[in-house]
Amino acid sequence: MLTIAERAYDTLAPGYDELTSANDYEKWLGRKLLPELERRGLRHGRVLDAGCGTGRAFEPLLRRGWEIVGCDVSAGMLAEARRKFPAVPVSMADLRELPVLGSFDLVLCLNDVVNYLIEDGELERAVAGMAANLAPGGFLLFDANTVSLFRANHTPEAVPGGTFEMTVEGAGVEAHIHRQRHFSEEELRMALAAAGLEAIVLLGQEESPLEVELHAVVDQERDRKVVCFGRRPGRRD
Repeated sequence: MLTIAERAYDTLAPGYDELTSANDYEKWLGRKLLPELERRGLRHGRVLDAGCGTGRAFEPLLRRGWEIVGCDVSAGMLAEARRKFPAVPVSMADLRELPVLGSFDLVLCLNDVVNYLIEDGELERAVAGMAANLAPGGFLLFDANTVSLFRANHTPEAVPGGTFEMTVEGAGVEAHIHRQRHFSEEELRMALAAAGLEAIVLLGQEESPLEVELHAVVDQERDRKVVCFGRRPGRRD
């Protein structure tokens, strides 16, 4: 039986890129997040995009010479990714039961994928699964929505630690329900630590139409996302 997230994104897949066209992955991932990781020791190589969706993150990674593998829980989203990037291998996988798909220098999971992990223990399982795909010295990058972003996305009653439903619709997309959970910074840190990752850093991400700003201290009212970095112990050969 399909999960709520699978049903939601299978429905959303045909119009997803148009609905999220304002998300500039070159500006966000290419010019902000990757350089931030490179300053901390990230080297180019192989990347696993866990929750890759339609492959929105692929282009800035390919432009920089990364070898990409993608996975997602939605067959509809993967079909769009294969159509757009036929040379990038993608497969279906549930983040809560993520298999080891290789040994990667970077595993990323962007655009609130972890917020769909609404049951207790699912965040920890997902982070542990992503960590298991890291090569020694490899980095994990994922983000989570702040309370401020939940309130902006048609859930004005959002409170820290809550689970919320929102209706998503748009041109060519029928109305459907998305259910997400807010995670505190402490919960995110604990999940990273439980997975055995070091160099754990949480940054606040503030967004404007022209710029993405990263802050050393997260502010749940100012920032739209919490950006999480973790590093697997060991040295890359």
